[in-house]
Amino acid sequence: MDIISVLLILSCLFLLGSSRLNVAIRVVAAQGVLLGILPIIRATDNISAGIWILSVSTIVSKSILLPWLMRICLRNSEIRREIEPFVGFGSSLLCGTGLLALAVWVTAHMPAVPGQLPVGFPMTSSFFLIFVGLFLMVTRRKAITQSLAYLVMENGVYGVGVSMSLDFPFIVELGILLDVFVGVFLMSNLLFHLDREFEHMDADKLTELSDVAESPTTGGEEFA
Repeated sequence: MDIISVLLILSCLFLLGSSRLNVAIRVVAAQGVLLGILPIIRATDNISAGIWILSVSTIVSKSILLPWLMRICLRNSEIRREIEPFVGFGSSLLCGTGLLALAVWVTAHMPAVPGQLPVGFPMTSSFFLIFVGLFLMVTRRKAITQSLAYLVMENGVYGVGVSMSLDFPFIVELGILLDVFVGVFLMSNLLFHLDREFEHMDADKLTELSDVAESPTTGGEEFA
C-alpha cells in the first residue's frame, strides 16, 4: 500500500515537470490503475463483491475510458506540448515539494475517527493529488492540461475516500465515477470546439474576447 502511495506521489512530480501531453495522459491513466488496486489492498482480509466491482470499474473508467477520450481530444487539437506555462516546470517541481509538505502537515493534523481506518501514507498521497491538481489547473495555459488536472484532483478525492473508509456503498463511488465520465466527455467536446473555432487551446487567451467589435467598414461599433 505504501508502494502505491509512493508511485502516486512520483507520478504527480512527473506531471509537474513534464510538458508532453501524451505522456501526461499515460501518467494519469497509470494513476487510475493504482487507485483501482487500492481498495483491494485496503480490504485484504474481507474482499466483497462490491470491492471487486469498485476496483474494476475504477480501472476501466480512470485508466481506459477517460484517457481514451483525452487522446481523441489531443489528436483533434494537433498539439503535443504545454508551452510557456504561468509557472515554469522547474519552479513547479519546487512548488510540488512544498505541496507535499503541506499534504504531510494536513494528514498529521487529522484526528482519528472511530470506526474508520487509521490515517496514514495513502491519505498523504491522496491530499497531494488534490493539491497538485489544483496547482496545475491554475498554472497551465492549455485547456487540455487543465482537464487532466481536474482528473488528477478527482483521483485525489477518490483516494481520500478509499483511505478513510471502505464502508461506503460501492454504488456511491460508481455514481461519482459516472459524474466524472460525463464531465470529461463534455470537456473533451468543449476543447474540440475551442480548437476549431479559435485555432488555439490557450485558456488565458479567452480573456481577450469581447462582446463589442470594431466594424471595418463603418468605423462604428457593432455587437459580435
